[in-house]
Amino acid sequence: MSHTTTTHWKGGMLFESDNPSGNNVYMDTISDGINNQDGLSPKAMMLSSLAGCSGIDIVDILKKMKIIDYDLKIVVEGELTPKHPKYYHTVHVNYFFSGADCHIKKCERAVELSVQKYCGVMEMFRRFAKIKTHIHFQSY
Repeated sequence: MSHTTTTHWKGGMLFESDNPSGNNVYMDTISDGINNQDGLSPKAMMLSSLAGCSGIDIVDILKKMKIIDYDLKIVVEGELTPKHPKYYHTVHVNYFFSGADCHIKKCERAVELSVQKYCGVMEMFRRFAKIKTHIHFQSY
């Protein structure tokens, strides 16, 4: 299966990219003389993609385990190399679970399955970065 996107320059540093789903995203950055940012930076979007991919896996796995009443927040922090071309050499993925139906063992298992087996974006990141994952629980 292949995916194709088309990206158009919209002026300044702003680009609009379509997606196989039919939705569009905007990428932008701050540069000399341009102080506003109307889209995500491409590198930050990679971190969001990692969180989204893993999160989708986890929600799907927990649904199959009949776990539905919980909240999940994923915070991803990437450490860039100091020299160009800058890329993420280390990535910290923090999973925050809370809620009445927050079964620790099942949530841990869902994260493990996403990280080790299902998340393709995680696998792509492994090709160039060290990934550290942490799971946090807060019950009501």
